[in-house]
Amino acid sequence: MAAGVVLVGGGFVAANAATTTGDARTSAAGVHYPVDKKADGIAAVVSAANAFLNTLDSDQQAETLLDFSEENATAWSNLPCGGSCRPGIQTGSLSDEQLAALKNVLKVALGTGKDTGYEHVLQTLLADDQLAAAESSGSGPAAPTDSASSDASASADPSASASADPSATSGDAPTGAPPSGGTGGGAGGGYGSDIYFLAFLGTPSVDGTWQLHFGGHHLAVNITYKDGKVSGASPFFTGVEPTSWTADDGTAYEPLANFRDGLLKLTGSLSTEQLATAKLSESFSDVLLGPGEDGQFPETKEGIKAGELSPKQQKLVLAAIHPWVAGVDDSTAKKLMKTYARELNETYVGYSGGTDLDAQGDYVRIDGPSVWIEFVCQNGFVYQDKVHYHTVYRDHTRDYGSEFSFS
Repeated sequence: MAAGVVLVGGGFVAANAATTTGDARTSAAGVHYPVDKKADGIAAVVSAANAFLNTLDSDQQAETLLDFSEENATAWSNLPCGGSCRPGIQTGSLSDEQLAALKNVLKVALGTGKDTGYEHVLQTLLADDQLAAAESSGSGPAAPTDSASSDASASADPSASASADPSATSGDAPTGAPPSGGTGGGAGGGYGSDIYFLAFLGTPSVDGTWQLHFGGHHLAVNITYKDGKVSGASPFFTGVEPTSWTADDGTAYEPLANFRDGLLKLTGSLSTEQLATAKLSESFSDVLLGPGEDGQFPETKEGIKAGELSPKQQKLVLAAIHPWVAGVDDSTAKKLMKTYARELNETYVGYSGGTDLDAQGDYVRIDGPSVWIEFVCQNGFVYQDKVHYHTVYRDHTRDYGSEFSFS
């Protein structure tokens, strides 16, 4: 992928917009506010959050600053259901200046790795613009509605796919939600980078408890801060359709390539005997722990234990985990990876369907004492002749910063 990701559609401005330059800015209301260029770590995130909030009027701030409640924190989805299934202020409602400030929040809070973290989020939004363009051109059907489903629920075991939230792992719009309306914006839904939402749950601060909550179709970023540290970088859901494309300027995009390729290297290293051990008993057409499935980790771990793999294969397990963990800031990602490395011997690798990750139902899971990762292939919805990907990263003990208890 060419260096310097640029979003040009859906109201997002070019990546070289002044999101980090200058010592101060002027808000939409004409109020001068500082940008603390010397801040780092959580202080930098808080500074960027306050700078964004200061571009908003009072009504917009009320949309953005919400209570850190279980209801708000768990309100995310993989569906193009707009603001009917997630809180926050919509990107499409913001001015260029406000969007630049929003992007700076993400840039400071997310990882800096190539095609991970901040870059991955931008590419995911670009993919949604591709979907919007394909749909409006008539090359694909309308976005999912109550009567049209494409993302079947996970698992051959009916009990495994039960969900308290009708939007979870389903192609149907949530109960009570208006049908998605194609490419149009607004709370009703649709595709496009202008139908994403940012919320701060709790007041951004260096010593309190709050959450950065950002997402839309095929994306949910949930980062929880407590006492000046990241207490949780999950759940993190990401998906993509189409899985790859070439922009008009010749730039090639494949947002989940490094996520997928790490898993391919891992499963490709397994012997015939190891593959037999790693084979899961169920089949899957979506992730098991998607939206609405908080805390519903299987009681029994399945697959092959990483402690039974060779040292080289164990390194491949850690390398496969890294792209998901790299979504959060680099310092926190390093700490999480150290934790997952310590727990590696008790971490399991499993798969269902095929291991090529190119056909409906191909599925790989990594399940440790803490880390949980799923990657699944589904038949395309708009690009019906191709598969698309859903994937989720959770942590058995750190989801939502361990602020809520799920039974």
